[in-house]
Amino acid sequence: MKKNSIQIFVWIVAVTLLMFESNAAVAQAKKRTVQKNTTAPAQQPANNAANPYLQNNNTNTNSNNPYLSSGNNANTPVANSNANTNATKPQTGIGCREYVNMPSAEGGLFDTVKVSLRPDDPTRNYEMVRDKTPLAYDFIREDDAVFKERVWSEIDIREKMNQVFGYASNEDNGNQRLISIIVQAVMNGDVTAFDASDDRFTTPLNKADFMKTFGGGIDTVQRKDIDGQPTGICEIRPRQIVADSIYKFRIKEDYIFDKEASRLVRRIIGIAPMMKRYLSDGTTVGDDLYPLFWVYYPDIRATFAKVQVYNPKNNGARMSWDDLFESHMYSSYIVKTTMDNFKNQYFKDYIKDPLFRLLAGEKIKEKIFNYEQDLWAY
Repeated sequence: MKKNSIQIFVWIVAVTLLMFESNAAVAQAKKRTVQKNTTAPAQQPANNAANPYLQNNNTNTNSNNPYLSSGNNANTPVANSNANTNATKPQTGIGCREYVNMPSAEGGLFDTVKVSLRPDDPTRNYEMVRDKTPLAYDFIREDDAVFKERVWSEIDIREKMNQVFGYASNEDNGNQRLISIIVQAVMNGDVTAFDASDDRFTTPLNKADFMKTFGGGIDTVQRKDIDGQPTGICEIRPRQIVADSIYKFRIKEDYIFDKEASRLVRRIIGIAPMMKRYLSDGTTVGDDLYPLFWVYYPDIRATFAKVQVYNPKNNGARMSWDDLFESHMYSSYIVKTTMDNFKNQYFKDYIKDPLFRLLAGEKIKEKIFNYEQDLWAY
């Protein structure tokens, strides 16, 4: 009986030792696994550096490419906020390993017009045009302005009388469309464009925000081979804005009767090009046109005085754009007025029929004309 007790004790000790050895082996295996997992990421940067299609935003590399974006659409690249972005690595998902800047195609609104190296018209003295200044307005005292009405009118250049506004010709001073003249003056810093949220010229726009009003910017297109397969090279092009897509202008102006001069004076306050609103996929939002930006007319008069208007009957007898606006040699229709407008609304807000809107504008013109005529005794 004593011998059996000893054998049982030895057996228990042996089982206990085996259990300790097994637990130690498992712990050692777990330790090796943890060490292996913690050392693996140290080799990851080297693997990423060898792969040109992977982008690591935390790597200190060259940042000369301003067109790389973080998580944006490939067709609308923006500047990356991370200053350490690699210039040669594309954003994730695009597959571009190289970017190539491409010039814009001809016909865009922001194109640069080449200057002629020889006199294009030896018979014309261009110095008189370049040095021309607008005629200063006569000062009107507040007490002399016995009548004043403010109107907002629109010019549709598709009308026959207004076709000179879309004269598509390039001269040394740029494209001769009115919208191109205004855009060039803003881009050159000659005038300031204001936000179209209101027509009181409260918020000036910088050049970047000014281009965004047209939906302009930069497109990134991946270059493909003859089989239609991506090559890994992306072309960066300025987004083209068709100048002829802007065919309406809104004019803000005052009609003032000056009793000192005994005449009705018309003063233009601002000009705003109008365009349809587009979604990101290119579809239009309704059929209405909205102002893109406002330009203070007294600021742009100096530019208009130096640009001549196309004369379809005689190319040697041209007037300046300032003369055209001051003489009101264009067709327009009133869309809003301060006369009997207690809610400060446009005609379209309370007149649904487009024909009745035109008739309402003609009635405003007639009232202003009759006021001036009724002051005289015949």
